[in-house]
Amino acid sequence: MKPKALYQPLLSLFRCLKKLLDVAAMRRLLNRVINRVLLSNLFKPTMEIGAEIHAHNRRKLVVGLGNPGMDGTRHNVGAAVLGALAARLSAADRWRGNRHVSGEVITLDVQDTGVVLLRPRLMMNINGVSVAKAAEKYGVRAEDVLLVHDDLDKPLGKMVIKHGGSARGHNGVRSCVDCLHTDVMPRLRVGIGRPTGKTTVDRHVLGRFSSEERKILDSVLVQSVDLILSLLSPLESPKNSQPGQSSFPPAGGKRAAQSSHKDKPLDCVTAAQS
Repeated sequence: MKPKALYQPLLSLFRCLKKLLDVAAMRRLLNRVINRVLLSNLFKPTMEIGAEIHAHNRRKLVVGLGNPGMDGTRHNVGAAVLGALAARLSAADRWRGNRHVSGEVITLDVQDTGVVLLRPRLMMNINGVSVAKAAEKYGVRAEDVLLVHDDLDKPLGKMVIKHGGSARGHNGVRSCVDCLHTDVMPRLRVGIGRPTGKTTVDRHVLGRFSSEERKILDSVLVQSVDLILSLLSPLESPKNSQPGQSSFPPAGGKRAAQSSHKDKPLDCVTAAQS
């Protein structure tokens, strides 16, 4: 066999990989452009009267990332957690569409802490537009925004608190980082596991939980809500926090990630004991 013929399959594979990488890069660039356009002054909402006062009281924003109209899918487990949280707070019937933030919102107090619950009504790849608009409208600092989202790298039944840092390949988180211009937002990462067999990642995340998975999911939602409520009511009052300090557990973004433990894993058993 001639050397050229020997290397031809490798060259073809390299060209295919290059095209795939180019497509992924173009998709990320397009999402970034869309984020910027939707956040331009033309679409910029007016901050609520009194939002600056709420900022001094350290109002918090809890966001369930997901796709509109895709309830019940693995990719929307963050939105499912928000629904369970609203039900626990006896506020399930208080969701209201808000065109200024491109999402559904509930505002309430949790043990003297002002809280905004947000379910974006934009596609996952541009969820950050809704989050940034809500943060501005309600006077919430980036470090007081809690993102709740699915995590392929964790099995169903495991939850992880991540204190800032990179998006780790999650397009919804990447959009939030891009739109808020920072990566300090704490996250509750809810495991959904990776696909098995020949199932693609896209088909897996956009698919619905099986009957066996739903049995685990019920416990996951309960424990996720317990965890969020513990974060919303820290032992130290937000009023005692120093200016610029998050009233969630410390979020330090990339720098903190390099100098401390970034993740705190929990499964349904350990969460119940905490």
